[in-house]
Amino acid sequence: MKIHIKKLFITLLSIQVGWFVACTGDFEDLNSNPNSPEVVPSSLLLPTVLRSTANQVAGQAWGIGNVVMQYTAKIQFTNEDRYNWGPFGNPYGTFYNSLRDINNIILISEPQGQNNYVGIAKVIRAFQVSFMTDAYGELPFSEAIMAKTGINYPVFDSQEAIYEGILRELREANELLGSSNEAVRGDILFDGDISKWKKFANSLRLRALMRISLRKDPSSEMQQILSNPNQFPIFTGNNDHALLQHLSDIPNQHDLYTTRSGSFDEYRLSKNMEVTLKDLNDPRLFAYAQPTNDSGAGIIGGINAYQGVPNGLSDEEALQYSPTGQAAKGGSNFISRIGFLWSCSACTSLANPIGYQTILMNYSELQFILAEARERGYITTGNTEEYYLNGIKASFSYYESRYRLINLPQIADKLIVGNDYFQQTNVAYTGGQEEKLAKIGTQKWLSLFFSGLENWYDWRRTGFPKINPGPAAFEPNVPRRFMYPSSVQALNEDNYRAAITRQGPDRISTRVWWDLPK
Repeated sequence: MKIHIKKLFITLLSIQVGWFVACTGDFEDLNSNPNSPEVVPSSLLLPTVLRSTANQVAGQAWGIGNVVMQYTAKIQFTNEDRYNWGPFGNPYGTFYNSLRDINNIILISEPQGQNNYVGIAKVIRAFQVSFMTDAYGELPFSEAIMAKTGINYPVFDSQEAIYEGILRELREANELLGSSNEAVRGDILFDGDISKWKKFANSLRLRALMRISLRKDPSSEMQQILSNPNQFPIFTGNNDHALLQHLSDIPNQHDLYTTRSGSFDEYRLSKNMEVTLKDLNDPRLFAYAQPTNDSGAGIIGGINAYQGVPNGLSDEEALQYSPTGQAAKGGSNFISRIGFLWSCSACTSLANPIGYQTILMNYSELQFILAEARERGYITTGNTEEYYLNGIKASFSYYESRYRLINLPQIADKLIVGNDYFQQTNVAYTGGQEEKLAKIGTQKWLSLFFSGLENWYDWRRTGFPKINPGPAAFEPNVPRRFMYPSSVQALNEDNYRAAITRQGPDRISTRVWWDLPK
């Protein structure tokens, strides 16, 4: 019996070997799974890249940008508000992971002549790299994402070199976009509208040029863009915004929508923002904040129903803060929450996921960039006051339309302003140059609410508006940068140390290359 079984086994084995030998020529074909392709098309990579970009911008806005620029203040766990910042793992980790997918889009699309995909990838790469370098300073750039070629320890490039690369990427993107005919799928930002990607690329160029303007004269390139709108189109209205519209369901759901109410309620209206808006009789107060619980006002209230809390208080002081100075009227019920456009579903029945949009760059910001550029003499095109007023009006119009969309006309109606607003002494475009620049800076700050870290980056360059550290701050000055992630220090130590030797200590008080003292 054992002999027969052994013979049977040998026979079957011989058949299998013979089959294997006969079929080796088709082995790769037979082992290719049609449901698991080895090459992923760019259309499948693009949504993930855009989503991760927007999610990082929104998360940084909520956790750091809004707080450090004093739109909001924390009433619990106030370390961020007191500048008790350690190494930041993001945006570094998230964006370098995303850059791999961006590189793959380019590698996949270039051989196929899909220039639209390549151009879009370059715009996103420029956006992500600028976001990171403005946060940290020097970064791996020329040798980044090259582990497959044997570069496991990339050098850190100077920020000057990085910005040269960013501007080059955006110029190349402008040339590539529209030079091929493929329809772009997977574009959850502009729905495949290549003309809007070109506008975004050139608007980002103007932002980048303004960012480094204390180091390099941006006049020539800025004027080149504005002198030839056919070749270098830019945003021309709110319809051109680069923003991600979030949906009610995963994966495009905004993270804040499902936040626990306790975590959401740690962030409240900042006293600085409250006072600024009230001093300007600015109705964006009703858009950016909710009436306090104590006021009993509901959706909208009188001006005194909106109260902020100072930034940089200790945990105990922040939680017990009283706007009136009366201990019996202190605590969270007397401080305004963030506006309904950003409310979590557990916080109020008025929360609406369709209201959530993550802004990468908007028309209002661009108009303030142009106003400053014209005021400083970087450009000769256009009228400074017109740019300035356009920026303010665009901000009002955007929030009016958003509140109307989520069916809160009580707030939307407040955002329709007349000439009285623009004729106020603190708003009208009058005074000397420094006063005018301060007005541009203040209005730009107000318009950049919930815009990632762009408000912080711009403030570091301009110093507008006035931001004072709170009484319990761990640092005497507002932070100038993020510390590198601990993983960078551990895994790329030699290049990390070379970077901080050039740039300065890895501290939040160290200025990056473009951030010169005023």
